[in-house]
Amino acid sequence: MSRIALYSLVIIVVIAVCIGVYLLLIKPQEIIMPEDLIINVKKTFTLESPAFGYGENIPRKYSLEGRNLSPPLQWRDAPPNTISFVLIMYDPDAPKGIFYHWILYNIPSTITSLPEGIPPKKVTPYGLQGVNDYGSIGYGGPHPPSGTRHRYIFLLLALDKELTLEPGAKINDVLKACKGHVIGYAKLLGYYSR
Repeated sequence: MSRIALYSLVIIVVIAVCIGVYLLLIKPQEIIMPEDLIINVKKTFTLESPAFGYGENIPRKYSLEGRNLSPPLQWRDAPPNTISFVLIMYDPDAPKGIFYHWILYNIPSTITSLPEGIPPKKVTPYGLQGVNDYGSIGYGGPHPPSGTRHRYIFLLLALDKELTLEPGAKINDVLKACKGHVIGYAKLLGYYSR
């Protein structure tokens, strides 16, 4: 084998090894959308807010322009075998794709309501809070681009388990942990415009 052929073979092997290591270490993350979790779930229940009705405008005080308080929520008729709840608030109309405003997980099954203004802490009496797409813990209110009206979906998932995630989890980790464990869900839709 000539020296040039040997060098070529070595270079090809090195490139192949580098590609293999890259694919092992930097494999693309599975992206799960909230709607993916409820496709085959037949049990629905009721989620409401005393602050606004389904399809109504979210009051300003719950936005970034206002006091940035999380709105009060209440629910009923969840599956009786629920172990925990996960609440996700997201904007499906955001310019760069879904924008997550709030992640609250490991809500005890005994809880059927959330008060207004849950503090932005990782651990609360109502469950654990994750990192929203503003990069902060807890609730981050609506703030669509000026001149637009966006939908804000509050999705409450009833799970057959408690998630084994640390406080302050990222949304994709929460969604992946929920996969295959959703036994019921409830939705509340609100709008906000600037």
